[in-house]
Amino acid sequence: MGHWWYRNIVEPGKLPLLLALVSFVLSFLVTRVITRLIRAGKGPFRNLSPGGVHVHHVVPGVILVIVGGFGAIASGRHSTAAMLSAVIFGMGAGLVLDEFALILHLDDVYWSERGRKSVEIVVLTAALVALVLGGFLPFGVDELSPGERHSRGVVVMNTATNFFLALIALWKGKPRTAVFGVVIPLVALVGAVRLARPGSPYARRFYANRPRARARAGLRAFRHDRRWAGPRRRVEDFIGGAPDPERTPPDGERRPR
Repeated sequence: MGHWWYRNIVEPGKLPLLLALVSFVLSFLVTRVITRLIRAGKGPFRNLSPGGVHVHHVVPGVILVIVGGFGAIASGRHSTAAMLSAVIFGMGAGLVLDEFALILHLDDVYWSERGRKSVEIVVLTAALVALVLGGFLPFGVDELSPGERHSRGVVVMNTATNFFLALIALWKGKPRTAVFGVVIPLVALVGAVRLARPGSPYARRFYANRPRARARAGLRAFRHDRRWAGPRRRVEDFIGGAPDPERTPPDGERRPR
């Protein structure tokens, strides 16, 4: 274990990336716990509103990202300063992406249905960083043996193939499948060979004059969404908390939050 740790994490200079990933995930999880306690009115935590202005945690997150990012640039890859900068950057990134939906919509949608995008982007970001961290690339490691070079080359080829298939899945309108397909073998292959989702660039290009293909794609997308929408929502609710019920005014028009 010690040899593997040194050869694949320490020697290639991936320790700061590992620290950033751990601090990113912990920052997001701790933030979600605190915000759920505030929402429930439990514990000592309260919203910060100096002068009546609600300061969202994306604000300190941006500050931490700036400090950690510039600190990492100014530090050596194997230095203690680089490790500390990585932790600071990861904490800031967790705070920022926890309010990704707020930045996207320029509205406080944290506990609304649109706020689920924050949980999705955090999960996808963590998966991609874990992929980079776990990739046994033959770069940054000295004096590879023939066996190590072969095994790492196989991993690189498999990763490149998965990435190519993931691009096809993304072209077919399946972004989640594409991202997780890069990390998990065969997922991207399934997304690449199955029918494209309606409205995707692939469907507009190849299904324009194929009404039967369009109908099959629409039916398959409907069945897929009906099957997986519930489990996905339960996972997102478990991680980030269930959104508030949507309130519809009597006149039927949705008022802005």
